[in-house]
Amino acid sequence: MKTGILLVNLGTPDSPSTGDVRKYLTEFLNDPRVIDISPLARLLLVNLVIVPFRSARSAKLYKKIWTEKGSPLLLYSIRQKELLQQSLGNDYQVELGMRYQSPSLASALEKFHTGGIEKIRVLPLFPQYASSSTGSAHQKIMEIVRTWEVIPAIEFVNSYCNDAGLIQAFAETGKPHNPASYDHVLMSFHGLPERQIKKADCSNHCFSENCCGALGEANAFCYRAQCFETARLLASRLGLQQENYTVCFQSRLGRTPWIKPYTDHVLRERAQAGDKRLLVFAPAFTSDCLETIYEIGVEYQDIFKEAGGEKVQLVESLNDSAPWIEALKQLATRPI
Repeated sequence: MKTGILLVNLGTPDSPSTGDVRKYLTEFLNDPRVIDISPLARLLLVNLVIVPFRSARSAKLYKKIWTEKGSPLLLYSIRQKELLQQSLGNDYQVELGMRYQSPSLASALEKFHTGGIEKIRVLPLFPQYASSSTGSAHQKIMEIVRTWEVIPAIEFVNSYCNDAGLIQAFAETGKPHNPASYDHVLMSFHGLPERQIKKADCSNHCFSENCCGALGEANAFCYRAQCFETARLLASRLGLQQENYTVCFQSRLGRTPWIKPYTDHVLRERAQAGDKRLLVFAPAFTSDCLETIYEIGVEYQDIFKEAGGEKVQLVESLNDSAPWIEALKQLATRPI
């Protein structure tokens, strides 16, 4: 009997049309783990404010990154699934499921359900744990499999923020850009509201002095601390000193406080300090997508240039690189 490996990514619209983007945003933003406010407030905010006003604008942005074959995130995720299957061989069955939209988690799990799978390992394609990403995917999977008559053994990979293979894969991707030749390096991670960080804090450690200075027992489940851990290890592998790089957070939404420092603010600060060329890693993303290709590659370039800088160079994500597929193989097979 085979072991099932379920790769999980966040999701993408089926097309860059306003209708498909609206459908995607409606499912995504109505997730109570994503917008974690009261059900009524979320219903009104998402469906009467955010989705109606954001859909058309987001559709225009998706059109700028869409390829002839479709969404970059979906294409790279499918490629990762195919290459991992080749690497693992016939003792494994690899499937891909998106938390939102297609291919759905339900459709991927159904292939395991009908295929006589002995064990399933769930491997999210986001390295740092957050309730709104990994937690949401794991919850959805449990809701699906609870209806099965026979539930196989299921292993959940929660976080691999400090996995040696992951760090090596990002380092190999970044080395051709010669990081030392840039004025400064940014490690830009996806942001989260501060309230979500505080909710996951069981030891009153978050937002204390130097709370993310090291990853340990007190902050083991803190998304921000995991991001800093990934950045420290990557910087060490690249030979960067602490003064040569900055950890920051992008993609915030709304007016409530999000984890800091904000990437757009750091860009302006670096320009004001005299930096002309910045290299930007995005170590929360294993596939290039709207947040990397457009937000960093286009919007942040404009912000930096307006502030007096010259060049923001995005380091492409892991995508279908050989070191990343090897890292996935190790994550899929080593004992948890």
